[in-house]
Amino acid sequence: MLVHPVVIPGSGIRSWTVLGDDDVPVVPVDRFLAYLTDIGRSPNTVKAYAHDLKDYWSFIGFRFLDWREARLEDVGEFVAWLQLPPEGRAGEVAVLPPVTAQVTASTVNRKLAAVSAFYAHQARSGAGVGDLLAAWKAGGRGGWKPFLHHVTKGEPYRGRAIALKVPRKLPRILTVAEVQAVLDACTRLRDRFFFAVLHETGCRAGEVLGLRHEDIAAAEREITVAARENANGARAKSGGRTVPVGGELIRLYADYLHEEYGNTGSDFVFINLFAEPRGQAWSYQAAYDLVLRLRARTGLDFGPHWFRHSAATRWLRDGVPVEVVSTLLGHSSVAVTSSVYGHLTAEDARAALEKAGWLTGREVSW
Repeated sequence: MLVHPVVIPGSGIRSWTVLGDDDVPVVPVDRFLAYLTDIGRSPNTVKAYAHDLKDYWSFIGFRFLDWREARLEDVGEFVAWLQLPPEGRAGEVAVLPPVTAQVTASTVNRKLAAVSAFYAHQARSGAGVGDLLAAWKAGGRGGWKPFLHHVTKGEPYRGRAIALKVPRKLPRILTVAEVQAVLDACTRLRDRFFFAVLHETGCRAGEVLGLRHEDIAAAEREITVAARENANGARAKSGGRTVPVGGELIRLYADYLHEEYGNTGSDFVFINLFAEPRGQAWSYQAAYDLVLRLRARTGLDFGPHWFRHSAATRWLRDGVPVEVVSTLLGHSSVAVTSSVYGHLTAEDARAALEKAGWLTGREVSW
């Protein structure tokens, strides 16, 4: 089976599909992926769903299952199958229990989410997909209830009943010295400005790559992240927002325009200036190639997203309210921000308590 890119006729929008062993699209999966594209999911999201559903289709094909008749036990076997090496998945060799899992728990959960969403779409489209996988509750609040809905005793159930426990991973952040090292290792103003924007705004790399000149308000010292389709595939994941920035960043932008950008006729802020095709919007690949070069120069094993985590951590440590940080990051809710950045240390807590006067003044004596 194969995940293959496609272009939606008439719109030119790029999407993905899953081809079977006969090189023909798997119809139910293809329709689901087309639906995701139609409702505006990013090509990267659709691609991820395509790969996850390709794995599921490979599994049910190996088990000679009809996707409409899959049951909870089959989904459990899919979880176990995912953790086998390729030879074990194909049944070529027997795999002993101690073998290290081939995918992480978070990857398995992501694939389960894709399967869950696929069956939810099928249920809403009227397909018979098995009582244990999806059911439509008539009356009341309604809603789709995936997996084990029969044990909820009539109570609304939303979410997957199958999920692996994922170890909590702390966001990886950069120190001030490390950020400075990355900036100083840049030999071009364009590259320095790129990482400076990441550091100052906490934006995602795709949001920065999609910036147009109209998004930078120099006088107001603001950068706006706009949700739009971009020729380089860059995308604002969480919609539009405006982030205040400092005057130094605006001056760096002006220097970049004056010394390197010149009269290049492009709406994009970040473009190819030193390689072909010149004047074209900078791509993800070009940005990550730069990251690889800077890793070699600095000895730091960092990624663009580390700047986002660093910005959020810096803001919270400096006392910026979590609801403001959530808005600056473009999160859907404060709960999301708190769940991702609940890693501040005991030292951070002590500093906050001391600032509030809790540890220095008391209403009672011991």
